[in-house]
Order: sequence, then C-alpha cells, then structure tokens
Amino acid sequence: MKVLVVGNGGREHALAWKISQSPRVTEVFVAPGNAGTARDATNVPIEVSDQAGLIKFAKDNGIDLTVVGPEAPLVDGLVDAMEAEGLRAFGPSGQAAELEGSKVFCKNLLHTANVPTATYRAFRDGDEANRYIRDRYSDPQEPVQVVVKADGLAAGKGVIVCDTREQALVAIDRIASRREFGAAGKELIIEEKLIGQEASVLAITDGETILTLPAAQDHKPAHDGDTGPNTGGMGAYCPTPVIDEEMMQRIEADVLVPVVHAMKRARRPFKGVLYAGLMLTPAGPKVLEFNVRFGDPECQPLLMRLQTDLVDVIEATVDGRLSELEPLQWDERPSICVVMASEGYPGSYEKGREITGLDRADAIEDVKVFHAGTTLDDDKVVSNGGRVLGVTAMGNSISNAKLQAYTAVKEIRWPGAWCRKDISDKARSYVS
Repeated sequence: MKVLVVGNGGREHALAWKISQSPRVTEVFVAPGNAGTARDATNVPIEVSDQAGLIKFAKDNGIDLTVVGPEAPLVDGLVDAMEAEGLRAFGPSGQAAELEGSKVFCKNLLHTANVPTATYRAFRDGDEANRYIRDRYSDPQEPVQVVVKADGLAAGKGVIVCDTREQALVAIDRIASRREFGAAGKELIIEEKLIGQEASVLAITDGETILTLPAAQDHKPAHDGDTGPNTGGMGAYCPTPVIDEEMMQRIEADVLVPVVHAMKRARRPFKGVLYAGLMLTPAGPKVLEFNVRFGDPECQPLLMRLQTDLVDVIEATVDGRLSELEPLQWDERPSICVVMASEGYPGSYEKGREITGLDRADAIEDVKVFHAGTTLDDDKVVSNGGRVLGVTAMGNSISNAKLQAYTAVKEIRWPGAWCRKDISDKARSYVS
C-alpha cells in the first residue's frame, strides 16, 4: 500500500520513518516534508493548507491511506475533505479538532463533562480581560498566578504564564491588541496557574475504544530548569515515572473516557490521537489542554519504542476496529528526544545555516535524528525553522538514554545551534 503523511516537522518525520517499516507499505510520501523525510521517504511539494492539491495527489498516485500530522489542516477539515472524495485518512474531523482549535470550546466541554481542569474565564476582547485583571487584583503589588491563553492555534506559543498584574496586562495586550499570535487572539482565556509536574498522556481512539499509550513528559519552557518563554517543546522522554499505573487508570477514568463520551454527545465523534496535556497537582491530575494529534516532540520517543506495526493501528482506527487489535508491543527501554533549535527561537531566527555531523550522530547506537525545521540546499542540509532537529535515543535506563542522546547532539553543528541540557532530569526524583 501507499501512504501519504501530511506535514513537515519532527512528528511527521517520525511517522514516515515508522510507517515505512511496515511490511505492508510499498511507498511513503510526505507533503511537503523536510531534509530528513527526503532520506526516509519521498517528499512532495504540496503545502499542508492546499487541500485540493493533497486530494489530487492522493487520487492521481493511488494513495491508500493519508496520515495528517499537524493540527492546522485537521482543524481546517482536511480529513472531512478527503473522506468526501472517497479517500481514507487518519485524524479527527474538523468539528472534532476544535478540541484543540479553540481553547474556549475545550474548556467549556471539560466543564460540561466534569473533567478536572483549572478555573477560567473566557473573554472576547482585551478591554474586558483588562478590567477583569484590574478588578480582581486591585493592588499592583499583589502576587498574581494566572495563565493567559490565546483561544486559537499558536504553534504552542500562545500561552503566557504570569506572576504579576503587569505581566498579565502585557500578556492580554500581546494576544488581544497587538495580535502577536494572529487570529488565534480573537478570543482569550485567563485561568488559574496550576502547580505540579506536567505530563502528556496520548491515546488513540476510534470513538468507541480508547487505546492509551505510555505516558511521556514534555519540556515546554525554552531554558534549563523550566525557565524562559514557552515553546513548541524542547524535548520529551517516555515512559515517565511521574505517572504510575494507578495514576494512569485515574486519568483514563476521569479524563479520557469522559471527553470521548462528551464529544460523542456533542455530535463531534472523535477518531484519531487524543492528547491530554496534564498538570499533576496535589488534588490530582488536571487538564491543561487537549491536542488532537501526536505531540511534537512526544511522538518521536513514543514511536522509537513502538514495536507493533503502526499501520495496523492507524487502519483499525479509521475502520472503527480498535477493539479487535491485539495489545500494543513496546520496547521496554526508555527513549529521550532532545530538540536542537535555532538561535533566537522562540523569537525571530535566521534560516539557511548549514548543518553538519548528522551522519555521525545517526551512526551512534540506538539513535535516530528526526528532522523538523530543515530543508535541502543542493546536497546540503540547512536550517529552515525554529525547532530544527529532534535527536532521539533509547537506553537501558533513562540516564543511559539521555547520555546517548546528548552524545549524538555533540556531533551536530551549525551556527547558533542550542538545546536544553536537562531533558528527562525530572525523572530522577521518581527513580530509585
């Protein structure tokens, strides 16, 4: 069979790499892809927003299955458009994808389904949000613990954690007035700041059966020690000891099952990857957000460990047969992904810088370098984004996997390259 993967990030490289390992797959295409997918699959110069182009390519080339990686084309209804043309596609419908496309919709659904989450208020304009902050925190010196979020898609950067009234007012101005995150700021949410460890629990569902994957832990802030601005994710590891079996059962019962049922009641049945971003508070796990696709960078360490044929899982989801699937098989070893980024990210950065050492890094045992913001300039691999590479490794322990990953990182060079040095260190307090 022929498979088309839509997207150009590290998640899509990991998907294409894993799908190509299926004995049932003869060819994998990636639209538009990157320098890494050009090596492991065949790139197609079609942008993720070009629904007509993607549909035409799928028809003309006899594509048997399309896997949509990023959130934007899912929210825009690419899966609906493909299905309307008789094509098989993996991912939620446009209506179901609003669970990620609108934080207001998500929070309202969580409230209706009685799923634990932070208390919040939604606002349609900045003036109303400003009045709320000034009225609630009349003393400018009073400590403030709120999170201001743009309603729509903002590539993981539309979330601003605030500790003072002034920070909250500036965040509102950035989102609602200056529109730093574009149309994502047409509405905004102000919610309580939750304290605890963050974790990511991803599940695959066909709307009836829920297949929960091993928990991972992402690292959103840019710098070591969880300092600096939020990013799309600077690294992840899997599995995380932060969530034990008892906690996972609680998350399934209190979060995943109620959300799948609530989406069904709302006539937006969910099929695809359901990603719960959680804060593990003293009162128990609470939902920070929902995503409607594999996380990036969580996808990379997850798929490194997956031993079951991913195509079997995807097809069972599309066909509503997940209940018939055998339990997934996993490599018992943990895996870590370290994101290497461009100088200036998550702010402005330069592109087109030549990357060297990739072959040496890939040659290290149990290492795979997944490309994200890369492209080819003649035969040279050059930077083409903020998050450039996801250096992923497995090891017999978390510390060993970390050593392998950072050993590979040291082989890779380009001007201005940087990464966090503490990916997976949070696991230490949970491992004897």
